[in-house]
Amino acid sequence: MTASDFNSCVDLYADSLFRFIVKNLKDQDAARDVVQDTFEKMWRKLSYVDFDKAKSYLFTTAYHTMIDKIRKEQRSGLLESHHENLVQTENSFTDLKSILDKALNTLSQIQRSVILLRDYEGYSYEEIGSITGLNESQVKVYIYRARMSLRSYLGERGQIL
Repeated sequence: MTASDFNSCVDLYADSLFRFIVKNLKDQDAARDVVQDTFEKMWRKLSYVDFDKAKSYLFTTAYHTMIDKIRKEQRSGLLESHHENLVQTENSFTDLKSILDKALNTLSQIQRSVILLRDYEGYSYEEIGSITGLNESQVKVYIYRARMSLRSYLGERGQIL
């Protein structure tokens, strides 16, 4: 991959990569850090990454970087207190978005990731598997269970259906 190919990747994939990460982390600054780290890792391996596989490389690297960040912050306990501060300061969301965000927060990290990759970003089961390191059957099971959990959560509250 050349430097101009790298710049094309930034133009093509930075926004969708950011959306995916911020949906998981619920923190725009942390999501920006993850995206920046991801592109930095790609820059370091520029000669090894094929332009045709750059999107998959970026999402896989971002996913693993995000998981590492979550694990690190869970150990220090900063993530929970930070989310409480975000909930108190950001009141500009619509009710629907708030309800859906709460529903997504009931899911495990892997379920939330596969749902967002499939339903929000439009990846195939195979692509999700390569990003998360799961096989296609596992991806389908996680998506199914996540959808059932979301349906149950939203149905119990009479929110949306």
